[in-house]
Amino acid sequence: MATIGYLGTTTTLIQSQWVAAFVQRLRELGWIEGRTITIEVRWAEGHPERYAEIAAEFVRLKVDIIVTLGGAVLAAKQATSVIPIVFAAANDPLDTGLVASLARPGGNVTGLSAQAPDLAGKRLELLREVVQGVHRLAILTNVDYPAAVLEMDEAQVAARTLGLEVATLEIRRAEDIVPAFEALRGRADALYICTDSVLSANRIRINTLANVARLPTITGVREFVEAGSLMSYGPYFPDLFRRAAAYVDKILRGAKPGDLPVEQPTSFDFVINVTTAKALGLTVPPTLLARADEVIE
Repeated sequence: MATIGYLGTTTTLIQSQWVAAFVQRLRELGWIEGRTITIEVRWAEGHPERYAEIAAEFVRLKVDIIVTLGGAVLAAKQATSVIPIVFAAANDPLDTGLVASLARPGGNVTGLSAQAPDLAGKRLELLREVVQGVHRLAILTNVDYPAAVLEMDEAQVAARTLGLEVATLEIRRAEDIVPAFEALRGRADALYICTDSVLSANRIRINTLANVARLPTITGVREFVEAGSLMSYGPYFPDLFRRAAAYVDKILRGAKPGDLPVEQPTSFDFVINVTTAKALGLTVPPTLLARADEVIE
């Protein structure tokens, strides 16, 4: 049986639906867990320092393919240049050095990009439809994650184009989150969150701090909104994971990862939490509610 090593960056609570979509698509393609494939799952639980350790374990286990996402892709790439690596979602894989080109990645790494150059601007436009009169924007980022820094830069440019003042909250570990909010006090009208594994694992704490400070938030993943953020807009992750299964299928049937082009997201997810909006004294326009893929009440 072929063995797939799945390196989860956060926890099963956050990524279980994504993994389920991946496993279901593998089954549809003829790869059935326990019969034709084995899947070894490891969770970093929001601790990026564990990525290299898990990737090294997969190399020792001689798995046939490593599947991962986000900041863990680089750790997997550094651990092996031989085992194929499929990323189910990576922000800006070209500019962060994961692949040589999107059309011909080269090497042993390929997968799906979560990149869309206008996403930061789109999120801010959605935020302004709900938070009218916003003038000062804070951006929360884990600056140890290069793709998040690129997103932060993108968000800053978009914010300034809209005439917003920008304050950046730069963190590197969970312990930095509370001091960052304390330093922000009174300096922002809304918060843009550049999601990564550290922030995702601490999303409840972040939402609590933001809501107490009466800061409306927008992020790229719905799991933040389910935990109390105001809004999210970004790629639909279960779809990305289903499509990642197709890469795995092709590689197990003999394709070389370096010959498989990196693909872009085609399905996007817009989620609004109206309970949070009411708690913040905000009214979500009916036209915006009608455009949402899901409204949490």
